[in-house]
Amino acid sequence: MTGLRMIVGLGNPGRDYIGTRHNVGFEVVDGFAAKLGATIEQKKFNSLFGEMLVDDCKVLLLKPQTFMNLSGQAVATAAGFYKLSISDVMVVADDLALLPGMIRIRPSGSAGGHNGLKDIADRLGTEQFARLRVGIGSSIYPDTRDYVLSRPGSEDGPLIKAATGKAQDALLCWIRHGLPAAMNRYNEKNITDKPKDSQ
Repeated sequence: MTGLRMIVGLGNPGRDYIGTRHNVGFEVVDGFAAKLGATIEQKKFNSLFGEMLVDDCKVLLLKPQTFMNLSGQAVATAAGFYKLSISDVMVVADDLALLPGMIRIRPSGSAGGHNGLKDIADRLGTEQFARLRVGIGSSIYPDTRDYVLSRPGSEDGPLIKAATGKAQDALLCWIRHGLPAAMNRYNEKNITDKPKDSQ
């Protein structure tokens, strides 16, 4: 599949946030770049930025450095600069509603309480952008801030790490074969999901 795509990994910049649940988006994009021999080291669009070729497709890699709740600024600026269609953008983020180890790709949707996704939707003026969500599990406390900014333990950590690998494979499938193929191949049922006909 030829053309231009942009993959955005969400997280918070700085050493204090490395390895936290909220930085899973950064980890997926870093691993994806490393797997395909690319780097994300340029400073551009208030982000760490990289470019790579996958077959005949040019892929832009973006890690906004504006902190999570201002991620949309970088995404909108880069998308505008490259005149990208919304359909050519994929955002990778953590998800409290998915079990650790699960990934879920959607063509659009609400932010679901995720401040990074909310700011991107606000800046782009639409929720109609694809997102790949990586499950980090839910917090038992009402205020989830401390949970998402903590590092997963020995039980969840390996599951989340495995999910980042699946997410990288899903990104490659999206670039080569499109969104429906990636969704069909990589979306798994969350065992906490209720059947559609349940009350």
